[in-house]
Amino acid sequence: MSVFSVTLPSGVEWTPNFVQSIDDEKCIGCGRCFKTCGRDVLSLMAMDDEGELIAIDDGDDDEYEKKVMTVAHPENCVGCEACARNCSKKCISHAPAKA
Repeated sequence: MSVFSVTLPSGVEWTPNFVQSIDDEKCIGCGRCFKTCGRDVLSLMAMDDEGELIAIDDGDDDEYEKKVMTVAHPENCVGCEACARNCSKKCISHAPAKA
């Protein structure tokens, strides 16, 4: 199976790497990746003591002990990897799409 790639106007071949997952053990929920992505790919979630993800209600942001970023809409990812470049904890993984 081949990997999807494009030829840029400069003639250089580029293979986009699309978001795959976020390591919730490393993620601190700072939101840097969220602010970088303009494609609505990521979402901030709360994590309970058992490691289950809980949607954060508006205004209840401070009551959760741990917050993590999740991949909410991977289909919106364009493969730029800007989120990973801005992640101080290096917890976002990407991979090329199969054509």
